[in-house]
Amino acid sequence: MKRCDQKVDIGRRWFLSGAGVAAAGAAAATVIPNRAEATPQLARLTYPSNRLANIGDLKPNEPLQVAYPDANAPGVLLKLGSTVTGGVGPDGDVVGFTTICPHKGYPLGYNASDKTLNCPGHYSRFDCENGGQEIWGQATQNLPQYLLRVDSKGDIYAEGIDELLYGRLSNVLEA
Repeated sequence: MKRCDQKVDIGRRWFLSGAGVAAAGAAAATVIPNRAEATPQLARLTYPSNRLANIGDLKPNEPLQVAYPDANAPGVLLKLGSTVTGGVGPDGDVVGFTTICPHKGYPLGYNASDKTLNCPGHYSRFDCENGGQEIWGQATQNLPQYLLRVDSKGDIYAEGIDELLYGRLSNVLEA
């Protein structure tokens, strides 16, 4: 059997290999950031300081319901029992999060066995020991975490949030 050495076969191979290289290049261009662009910053806004509770009000691994930055933004304070990302207090284990899922706004429930906040709507799960990082589900952002501080009397104050709240186009409080 004689091999076909016509340009048509070579052209098809060259076309297909060239198309593969072009597709790979296009994919790489969308992944590799343009160095001339500025690095994006988190959507942080400093809110007025708001007292949420006292360290003495918290029980280990039991959520304390709060609202921040206003009454329309339910949240939770947690004393997790070990030093964690964003934790405050003497043990660095107190954190606070909004309890509205950033995906579709469902109310989140706390699971004490694995220290996660979970969404009943589309099953997103957020790791409270790791800054509210999404570990499963449909959400496209991590859970908004409160920026907390504790004063010398043990009062816990929220002073900002590190992500956008669900349903708000910005983290600007409305009067």
